[in-house]
Amino acid sequence: MDNLAFEMNEDAERKVVSEGKMNTFSRMEKTRQWSLMSIFLVCLLACTITTVIGVLIVSLVYVNNPQPHSEPGAQSLQTAIPVVPKAVDPKFQFLYHLPKSKGTAWVGVVDDGAVVTTYNVTAGQVIFFPKNTVHWIKNVGSEDCFFLLFFSTHEELQTLDVDDVFFSTPEDIASRSLKPEGGINFIRTFHKQKEDQGVNLPPNLAELVVNANYSQSPDNFVWRYFYDLKGSKEHRFPGGIIQLAQYWKNSSELSHNEKIFSEFLNQHQKALSLSTLRIYNNGLRQPHFHFNANEMGYVISGCAKVGIINAQSSTEFDIHIGDVIFFPTGTQHYIKSTCDEDLLLILAFSTGDQLQTLDMDDYLQATADHILAQLFFKKQSEFEKIPQFKEDQAVNLP
Repeated sequence: MDNLAFEMNEDAERKVVSEGKMNTFSRMEKTRQWSLMSIFLVCLLACTITTVIGVLIVSLVYVNNPQPHSEPGAQSLQTAIPVVPKAVDPKFQFLYHLPKSKGTAWVGVVDDGAVVTTYNVTAGQVIFFPKNTVHWIKNVGSEDCFFLLFFSTHEELQTLDVDDVFFSTPEDIASRSLKPEGGINFIRTFHKQKEDQGVNLPPNLAELVVNANYSQSPDNFVWRYFYDLKGSKEHRFPGGIIQLAQYWKNSSELSHNEKIFSEFLNQHQKALSLSTLRIYNNGLRQPHFHFNANEMGYVISGCAKVGIINAQSSTEFDIHIGDVIFFPTGTQHYIKSTCDEDLLLILAFSTGDQLQTLDMDDYLQATADHILAQLFFKKQSEFEKIPQFKEDQAVNLP
């Protein structure tokens, strides 16, 4: 006979054991769930931090290099960002840069009568070539020769070299024109070089040239094309010196050779006048303008501050050695030396006539005080404070 009490007790023990196991499994399940949650949270935090760092790195790289280079042939995945051009500094309407002049050269000119004029030039001297004049320049010194050239045109310069003419001329025409020994066969021995020979230097020059003649032509020919600007008359002012190579209406004070150059210059349209302007330290070429010429200048030494004055505003900028400045006709401008050394400029003017210039002090002094009083809303007596000087103050040094 089965023992019911025993069976009931055994069932109770099984129930207790079963409940204990259930509790244990429940705790283990909860622990496992918490562990998985912790791992998930840690992974999520790590991903978030990594993403933030990545975004920051990409942002920094883009700031430093907004337009990264792509591999050849690769297609860009970014939309092109338009680059906004920087505003052009107004000073560059009037400013450019070139190197410094030096050297010694032999110059030749062929005029309309097939008369050849040859002469030697060194630094500080002026040469003049009228429009459509065949000419050449050969360096005969021991160092590189640098020329500062001004041309009387506002358009792109058009130049035709002798070798270009020769090789563009049909062989039979060249042969009949030159009539060389050997005829057209001699013409065919010439070969055009691959490189432009506008400025020429053959590697075998010593073999090609065995007898070079650099003789000087008579003065009455040379001084039409040549002027010793460095040795010309100095026009002295309190703040500097001006020397001029130009046409002079009153030539009574010119030397014989200077008269030749002055008159020859005036015979040609679209000629140029040239000058040097030396401004002492802290000296000022006061505001002025030229009635009959554009002006272009080149800085040989020193430095300065240049001002351009117009009806709306003024533009001011610094210039240094090698810089080129440009002032259109009628442009009011000034130049103030700002270095310890003198400022030295070479200036070219687009006129073969005598240069016409008007300075600020001249036109103020020439205007009646009562007109100035009405214009500036100041008492007429106030303008007596503006002095008149015996010396020309074009280049001023207080």
